[in-house]
Amino acid sequence: MKDGESLTDILRRARDGDAQALQAVFDTTYAELRTLASARLRRANRTPNLDTTALVHEAYLRFADAGRLQLIDREHFLKYASHVMRSVVVDFVRERLAQRRGGYAIHVTLNSEIVDAGSAAGEEEILGVHEALEALATTDARLVQVVEMRYFAGMTEPEIAVALGVNERTVRRDWQKARLLLADSLKSG
Repeated sequence: MKDGESLTDILRRARDGDAQALQAVFDTTYAELRTLASARLRRANRTPNLDTTALVHEAYLRFADAGRLQLIDREHFLKYASHVMRSVVVDFVRERLAQRRGGYAIHVTLNSEIVDAGSAAGEEEILGVHEALEALATTDARLVQVVEMRYFAGMTEPEIAVALGVNERTVRRDWQKARLLLADSLKSG
């Protein structure tokens, strides 16, 4: 990274094909991504065995696998990062649930069953929210972005407002509306 270079400048270099720019994006945003991931994972510990470092590094790998970044500025990057974190968390939960259901293991019937219902309920909630968001995306993409940034990336209302280019009051209204729609969807689903 060049001295005094902004994240927007680094993203521009990445879009133009600069091989070191992606690493510079990661270096520049690492602390902020860790803060977002930590906030996301701290809430009710709904994703056991997924820690802050693992979430940030998996998000970075997905950035790298996506090829050339088509991100414009810091706000666009944060929107994309929250979407990637959602994807990482949902994939992690799906894998854990598949393992819990046996995955590729040989199935054996046991006389008694010991199940960690607490973590399973949290994981099921994450998948339910993800599926409800996919349905909501067909009617209101901004509500989905607000939920991704708040629920999956742990961003605050002021951070979301800046990332979306709206005021905090709009974010609060969107969050409230999204919560109602998601609650209704989760009850009927």
